[in-house]
Amino acid sequence: MIAYLNGKLSYKSPAMVHIDVQGIGYEVQISLNTYSRIQGLESCKLLTYLSIKEDAHTLYGFFEEAERSMFLLLIGVSGIGANTARMMLSSLQPEDIQRAIAMENEKMLESIKGIGSKTAKRIILELKDKIRKQKDTGGHQISVTPNNTTQEDALNALVTLGIARNVAEQAITKVLKTEPLLQDLEALIKKALKSL
Repeated sequence: MIAYLNGKLSYKSPAMVHIDVQGIGYEVQISLNTYSRIQGLESCKLLTYLSIKEDAHTLYGFFEEAERSMFLLLIGVSGIGANTARMMLSSLQPEDIQRAIAMENEKMLESIKGIGSKTAKRIILELKDKIRKQKDTGGHQISVTPNNTTQEDALNALVTLGIARNVAEQAITKVLKTEPLLQDLEALIKKALKSL
């Protein structure tokens, strides 16, 4: 119904903003991930999702499409509501959630407040095929964001070194399974090369 809002940020908090669009103020729920991106801005464009329930109409805002895509995947899981999805996106970057699901890393998902073992298993079970299919078909890849291309850069570097793409992907996945929060490009490449 409302695809995005583009306007002046008249109020900002880590969980919510008021965005003034030509004199109309919209209250938009956001994640810490989005808050960190808009903290220094006076105005911005937020992609949105409108949640309609019997007792409330709630607007959720996202700085990037990657975050909105992950949010939509998460709320599609039975038992995961919009607030839980927002909590997940406040705790981990969208690409980290995607990686945790693709590599079936329950522990990483359980590190999020409110996500227990059963919920983590359900998220992985219901989303792993969708996420893998997105990667295989070259669809919208959540991991391709301007701020976190470490995995992609490492893959390109290994391919440039003459390693087959699928072998390089497996090596990177192996390293990230043991160290899911590794963000240092050089360290990732070296560790991936050692695991070959």
